[in-house]
Amino acid sequence: ETETATEVTKSKPEICPQDCSCTAERVVDCPGVNLIEFPAKLSEKTRQLSLQNNKIEEITVEHISHLHQLETLNLQNNWLTSDGLEDEGFEMLEQLAYLYLANNKLTLAPKVLPPSLVSADFAANQLTRIFPYTFGHKPKLSVYLHNNKLTDAGLPEHMFNASDNLEILTMSSNFLRVVPKNLPPTLYRLHLKRNKLEKIPAGAFDSLPNLRELYLQNNLLSNEGMDNETFLKKLHTLHMHNNLLERVPRGLPRRAKTLMLLHNSISEIGRNDLTLLYTLIELNLSYNKLTSPKMHREAFRKLRLLETLDLSGNSLTSMPRGLPRSLHVLEIKNNLINSIPDGTLTKMEKLRKLILSDNQLKLNSVYQGAWMELTALTTLDLSGNLMTHIPADLPESLEYIYLQNNRISSIQGSAFEGTPNIKGIFLR
Repeated sequence: ETETATEVTKSKPEICPQDCSCTAERVVDCPGVNLIEFPAKLSEKTRQLSLQNNKIEEITVEHISHLHQLETLNLQNNWLTSDGLEDEGFEMLEQLAYLYLANNKLTLAPKVLPPSLVSADFAANQLTRIFPYTFGHKPKLSVYLHNNKLTDAGLPEHMFNASDNLEILTMSSNFLRVVPKNLPPTLYRLHLKRNKLEKIPAGAFDSLPNLRELYLQNNLLSNEGMDNETFLKKLHTLHMHNNLLERVPRGLPRRAKTLMLLHNSISEIGRNDLTLLYTLIELNLSYNKLTSPKMHREAFRKLRLLETLDLSGNSLTSMPRGLPRSLHVLEIKNNLINSIPDGTLTKMEKLRKLILSDNQLKLNSVYQGAWMELTALTTLDLSGNLMTHIPADLPESLEYIYLQNNRISSIQGSAFEGTPNIKGIFLR
């Protein structure tokens, strides 16, 4: 009889909270059901708990201390405050790997989180302070802290002490003026955009030998705030748009593949400004203050792997000379270009997309045979110029041509006889 009673107890179904769905895989799903309190009597075997998009204001030790097998806890978009979170509760979740607390009203991070944590998302709160054991001693962690109110003073000196495998750290949209110190050497991707960074001292990234992606856009960085030793040579992606740069920064990473310098105040590209960027594949210099006389004709001579170049939104009056023959995409829209000088497109046999919209090009602005030299070109955008006729000698490879907002009043019947692959002709 005792054995039978035990069997009945074992097979007793788990209680599923009202308005939630529960599965045999120990997943409890309660998103967006207007919960104002943490669900009571959850099974201690629960592995995944989804409570996002509710109105929960408080989580106590009593609510969660028995959930020893919990691996994922999603509390995004609730009404949680720091006063409503009892720190000791999270510490007891020995299996917790994924904690999502984005879009709440937290002002202080929990003082202690379990070492099992793999991903912690605290984005879009009002955090002003983090503690040494919030993210310290977490060997597998990735951290998301963007859209908070963090200042330099709110970060402990050894914030990630013994979190030796941290690869991704997102601290964008805060109030940081200094690059955080003592970051883990395993860091691969660092997001610091939309802060108040004014300078980066020499050696700021020296302890990060594995850093490959660095996002510094939308700060207050100037050329004076950086020196020749600012960036690691192994960095392959660097975003510095929307800063206060007046020149191409010195000491750029020699192995960079992507370099974003758009929306600064760069007025000149000197002969040697880009000379060490042998591996660069994508370069964006759009919406700066570049003029044709200040673009050195040999500035691009070492960029033999460059595939994408964007010079849009400057004040160029002439197609730059010495463009890399490796280019696949060239964008120079929204300039003052009225001339494509002889030979500027010669041997650009890999160019597939050429965007020259919103300039001042006329038919006689382009040297004879220029388009025909672009034997791989599939897209040509000449919209918003001063063309009066369809350009002659278009390449056979052309598939799409954009000619809206020109001065074209008539089209000859033979205008596209030489473009058998044409798929789209846009005239208005």
